[in-house]
Amino acid sequence: MGNYTFQWRQAFRAFPEMLEGALVTLQISILSMLIGVTIAVLLAVGRDAKSRWLRAPATAWVEVARNTPALFQIYMAHFGLGSFGIYLSPYAALLAGIAFNNAGYLCETFRGAMRAIPGTQLRAGRSLGMGQAKAFRLIILPQMFRISFLPTTNQMIWAILMTSLGVTVGLNSDLAGVTQDLNARSFRTFEFFALAAVTYYVIAKAVMLGARLLAARLFRY
Repeated sequence: MGNYTFQWRQAFRAFPEMLEGALVTLQISILSMLIGVTIAVLLAVGRDAKSRWLRAPATAWVEVARNTPALFQIYMAHFGLGSFGIYLSPYAALLAGIAFNNAGYLCETFRGAMRAIPGTQLRAGRSLGMGQAKAFRLIILPQMFRISFLPTTNQMIWAILMTSLGVTVGLNSDLAGVTQDLNARSFRTFEFFALAAVTYYVIAKAVMLGARLLAARLFRY
C-alpha cells in the first residue's frame, strides 16, 4: 500500500455532497428512461411497419444505438452537434445520449414483447369497434409493458451507471462529477471513489428490489 494513509473521516464528511450528486444522477436516469420508453414504443412500431420509410429510420436508430459505444453517443450529442450549430450543455448532452441509447435497446425489448402477444387480441379489439390506434393503446401496450417490465428495469440500472460518463463532457453535478471534484481537491482517490461505487451499488440494488416488489404486486395472475 506504500505510504498511503486512509482518511475515511474526510470522505464521510463529504458524503452529503455526494448524495446531492446522487439525486442528480437519479434525475437524469429517470428522465432518460421516460424519453427513451416513449421513443422506443414508436421505434418498435416503426420496425414492424410495412412501409420502408418507417422501417428504415427506426432500424438505423437501433443499429447505431446498439452497436456503438454509449460514450460515442454522448460525445456526439455534446461535441458533434456543435458542427451543426446545436450546442447542448453537459447535462442536456448526457441526457440526450443516454435517452438515445435507452430507446435503441428498449425498442428491441418492446418489439419482442409485442410479438409475444397473440395477434388475435388486436383483431378482437377491432371487431368490438376499436380503431387501430385505440386497440393498440388499450390492448397491446398494457400487455407489452407487463411482459417487458423487468427487462426495462435492467435498462434503468444501466442508465444509472451510464450517467457516470457525464464527467467526460464536463458535468460536475452528478455523483461521478461530484466525486471527481472532491478527489481533485483532496487527492483521496480510493476513499471517495470507493464510497461512490458503494452508492451506485446501493442505488442499483434498491431499484431492482423495488421493481421486483412492484411487479409482484401489479402483475399477479
